[in-house]
Amino acid sequence: MPPAATITTDSRTFSGSYDPSDVTILLKPMAIATIDVGKKERMIQSGSRHYSEMLATEPVPDERYLTLYHNARARNAGRLRLDIATLARAVAARAATGRTCVIISLARAGTPVGVLLKRALGRMSVEAHHYSISIIRDRGIDQNALRHIAARHDPDTAIFVDGWTGKGAIKRELVRSLAEDHLGFPTFLAVVADPAGCADLAATVDDYVIPSGLLNGIVSGLISRSVLRHDLVGPTDFHACHYPTADAADDLTRDFIRDVEGADVPEIGSTPWSPSTAARANVRSRALMTAMMAEFAIQDPNRIKPGIAEATRAMLRRVPEMLFVRDLDDPETKHLLHLAAKLDVPIRERELHAYRAATLIGDVGR
Repeated sequence: MPPAATITTDSRTFSGSYDPSDVTILLKPMAIATIDVGKKERMIQSGSRHYSEMLATEPVPDERYLTLYHNARARNAGRLRLDIATLARAVAARAATGRTCVIISLARAGTPVGVLLKRALGRMSVEAHHYSISIIRDRGIDQNALRHIAARHDPDTAIFVDGWTGKGAIKRELVRSLAEDHLGFPTFLAVVADPAGCADLAATVDDYVIPSGLLNGIVSGLISRSVLRHDLVGPTDFHACHYPTADAADDLTRDFIRDVEGADVPEIGSTPWSPSTAARANVRSRALMTAMMAEFAIQDPNRIKPGIAEATRAMLRRVPEMLFVRDLDDPETKHLLHLAAKLDVPIRERELHAYRAATLIGDVGR
């Protein structure tokens, strides 16, 4: 039986380490015991536990990795600011969200993007409200959180927001989950970067480093990935999260928002997103998955994590077997090379179609 968990604050007014005016996080903050990464991976692959039932330890990164994060932030904060502005203009141009917009960011990667988007919309005189909620692959979106929002806002004015697309699993989960409720939320997903070509709106299809994707909770409000386990989450509760306040001294959450908002925008931005560029990216994404699954005799597509951000998360939270990069000299993947060297993970340069990096998770389930 897992160790007991205790609530550390009131989930109904929770904002993590964000400014409360930036977001209401509809998660149940708790002290949740973590487990070894290897043990977690074995249980996931054996089918004995779902990934959402466990949390691996998230240590504060070493000095070298933090330097790589700061370099990425300095390099790409202006690009992200420009892409957020592009998203905000597109959201404001929609009839359903041109005057009022309810941003529902998908915790936790979507939360910093949602904060930046809310601020950008506010500057355009769009009344924006921002909630961050849980969605879990194979388990669905948090229906209690959706009911909480629907009781306060018109669902027609809502959009779902994430940082990026990997290979489209969360978009498919969103569509499946919303088809099963009767609350009226549209399955509209907006992201910054859409290399999988499956979002309804994005700033770009480019696979580039969104700096917040390099770190875990210390850049995302000090919250963990969401947890769904019957001993932690009751019938009327929001999904749970670990809230490690002991890491507060290392928290970069508000610094990240400040740095992006204050960054100089580049003269040349990202490749613009459009339905046609997304469709081409989707074809390339599917081609890569088909090729890699055949090449490595993989039956479970969840063992392949394409895209810089997804590859990074796999290196930080899973048991990686191999790292693939499109170009060994690409500054956007230097942090991945550092992680691979630290974990003694082989690195291979190969064509990745829509992506600049991918991680293959090891087969440890047997």
